[in-house]
Amino acid sequence: MLKDQLTRLRKSRGKTQEDIAKILGITRPAYTAYEIGTRQPDYESLIKLAKYFDVTIDYLLTGEKEETESNPNLFFFDMGGLTKEEIEDIKSHYKYVKWKSKHGGKNE
Repeated sequence: MLKDQLTRLRKSRGKTQEDIAKILGITRPAYTAYEIGTRQPDYESLIKLAKYFDVTIDYLLTGEKEETESNPNLFFFDMGGLTKEEIEDIKSHYKYVKWKSKHGGKNE
């Protein structure tokens, strides 16, 4: 699964294997081995890949879609003209509403 995710994410960004290898600080052949499945990235590389592609490590490994903490799915909001602080406030409220939903709508 990881090899397929890496290939798909890299191509969706229009990047080469060399580009991603530079981001990770490894050689292109080492990165190529990740995509063909003959080598597995270490934890540090997994973290860098998840951050670069803005996905969770779980998504890299399993393909299960879940928004990252830093970038919840807020596509339906008009964010134009908002400050970074105001956007962070919206994200915090979003996280609270999701938490509340998971706990049966109870205020705890």
